[in-house]
Amino acid sequence: MDGRTAFSAWRQPRAILWATAGVVALGLLVTLEIVARRYGLPGPMTSQARELIFPPKSGFLLYASMALMMVVLTRRQRFVAAGAAIGIDAVFLLVRWAVGAKMTGGHPFGNGALWVMLGCAVIAVTRRTGRERVLMLKGVGLGLLLVAGRKTGDTWLLITSKSRPAVFDQYVATADHALGDPSWLVGRIVTATGPIGAHVLNYVYAQLAVAAVVVALYQLRHVAVERRFPGHHLVRTFLVIGLLGPAIYMIFPVVGPLYAYGAGNEHWAWAHLWPATPPTVHWAVADWWPDTPPPITTPHQMPFDQITPRNCMPSLHTAWATAIFVHSRKGPRILRFAGTFWLIATLGATLGFGFHYGADLVAGVVFALTIEAALRSVDHGWDRSGIQLVAHGATVFAALLLSYRYLPMEMAEHPWLFGPLLILAMTSVVYGYVRTTTLWEPRAAPPRQPEPQPEAV
Repeated sequence: MDGRTAFSAWRQPRAILWATAGVVALGLLVTLEIVARRYGLPGPMTSQARELIFPPKSGFLLYASMALMMVVLTRRQRFVAAGAAIGIDAVFLLVRWAVGAKMTGGHPFGNGALWVMLGCAVIAVTRRTGRERVLMLKGVGLGLLLVAGRKTGDTWLLITSKSRPAVFDQYVATADHALGDPSWLVGRIVTATGPIGAHVLNYVYAQLAVAAVVVALYQLRHVAVERRFPGHHLVRTFLVIGLLGPAIYMIFPVVGPLYAYGAGNEHWAWAHLWPATPPTVHWAVADWWPDTPPPITTPHQMPFDQITPRNCMPSLHTAWATAIFVHSRKGPRILRFAGTFWLIATLGATLGFGFHYGADLVAGVVFALTIEAALRSVDHGWDRSGIQLVAHGATVFAALLLSYRYLPMEMAEHPWLFGPLLILAMTSVVYGYVRTTTLWEPRAAPPRQPEPQPEAV
């Protein structure tokens, strides 16, 4: 067997694995579309198709997705693609202005980026052959997957609000006493910073996907030259987190302290952060957040409205920010600094806006590192250390969920014991990940020593 044949044989199982993942993802999109229609909601495919014409929900995300797609293009092709996207957006803007179309609830740009990605897919099929066609289609698929992931997540959130009438917030809030009720503390801090601090955190929170694209672009910067993608990169982790996380929402529905123990989005009306939404305070236990932590009482499931997403356990924003932090470690100093800033700011936003409890964040870190470990194992090749790492992360994550659900009173009454145990459990996963993946890194060969030369006579 020559080197090329061996390489192909080694790559074949991985290709089958990712092809299977693609089929599963497509099946999930179709399933979500059908389920959403049953609830009278637009599915992810319908929402994305609308953005070919109507103002997109996030123009920044569409341009970031196009930037991902352009890693397979040459420099000249990138200029042409970017110019075409801007030109198309300019035409859309002029047409909307001419007909007096309102652009409420969306951005006035982004359609051009979506049209360019679809155009590149058509060019790949009709004008490219062989490896060049495959490479361009991979680039288009990467960009469109990021967009589809956002639409899938939005649909999941709508489904959770319709299909899970009761939430577990009282259980998590009670267990959160073991961590000192961090959401209440950080909420008071963010409120004290005024509108400026709130808007900065809101921007960081909302543009997490764009930050991920920046890190991914650094990782994929050599694709156009090498004509191949690296074995593992951030986009894969980002998408798998978004694919699996909402399934946990269905098992463990939680709306967050802002809604279960506060006035909902009305609390932030003074900062003009979000558009008006239906009031939720009448569904809450009481209007305590962020001034008064809830008392320790026996928790129960509580009914909630069919609008607010049950998207707290685990905190996927924490999971995504953790993945960004991990993948930025091998970049230049400015990228490492940005990854650290985005992680800290995201943690501050998730707690400070009242979207999450501290227990959600602990679960989010464990969830992210377990998925990252599994994907790294696929790239590295499954061995004993990889299996142990993934099994340990999955066990800790399951133990966290079971503790929040069945031991909240014990955790609240003995915070000096369970608080350190929660942090220790999370730290064990962090340590195991760092230790194992460090051993997987290729070691630099020692420099060759010059051979001694005979002395001249």
